[in-house]
Amino acid sequence: MQLGIYGLGRMGANMARRLSRGGIDVVAHNRSAGPIDELVAEESRITAAYDLEQFIAALPLPRIVWLMLPAGDITGQAIEQILPMLSAGDLLIDGGNSFYQDTMARAAKVQQSEVYYMDVGTSGGVWGLNNGYSLMVGGSKEAFALIEPAIRVLAPSADHGWGHVGPVGSGHYVKMVHNGIEYGMMQALAEGLAVLRAKKAFDLDLAQITELWRDGSVVQSWLLDLTAEALAAQGQSLEHIAPVVADSGEGRWTAKEAIDLGVSAPVMTLALQMRFASQDAEGYGNRLLSLMRNAFGGHAITRK
Repeated sequence: MQLGIYGLGRMGANMARRLSRGGIDVVAHNRSAGPIDELVAEESRITAAYDLEQFIAALPLPRIVWLMLPAGDITGQAIEQILPMLSAGDLLIDGGNSFYQDTMARAAKVQQSEVYYMDVGTSGGVWGLNNGYSLMVGGSKEAFALIEPAIRVLAPSADHGWGHVGPVGSGHYVKMVHNGIEYGMMQALAEGLAVLRAKKAFDLDLAQITELWRDGSVVQSWLLDLTAEALAAQGQSLEHIAPVVADSGEGRWTAKEAIDLGVSAPVMTLALQMRFASQDAEGYGNRLLSLMRNAFGGHAITRK
């Protein structure tokens, strides 16, 4: 089997490596040449393609093109460029974190050219190369049959960690909600550990506590594993880390979807709002709160 991967960031490059090591030939393309050269030097089953024409020409029919690009305009523009080069029966896959409604709209256009379109929600981060990726696949049965061997190689095992979850759009939808859940889990761990650290009388060792929770506890998880390892390696003061947490599109989309569906999702929504609060350098709302407390109760204002 041979397929092409366009987009060799942290996820795309490691996916190409895992496919190559699993016996699948990969044609690798990227907007800059450095990641291509690095992969070709490492892996015997990876072929370089430095422009789109070379990339498409190197793929056998039916061509399988897997995009691992940032969501939004970059993915949309890549599809616009690639689609005229494809033939009926080829397969175009979006493995990034695109909004599922954008995916459905793009699929309708791609399928007018009789090209299959699939969305693969992909989780696993920088650990996916060794541990495998969780793959949430949306698309037709015919399209899935073309890509199934690669899915089985990329997943943690041939029979676990992947699923054909539904039609086009469903893969990105499931990944969107997955990331919303991730926000809530991370927020709960962070808040609990902050409470433990605040109890100065006990002088608790958070590295020790998170480590002991990893075995036999109902809160054991991969997120807990990573937290325990980081605290053990870096210490628990975390003075070198600014208290600012970025948010990606999936958390916002999940919160909006819950509102649109009338589904109560306070934990995921509040976790998103806490990330917004961490990004608020101006803190205008909190300044107003201090002003109000002073106005009605004479409470002191802390001067900057």
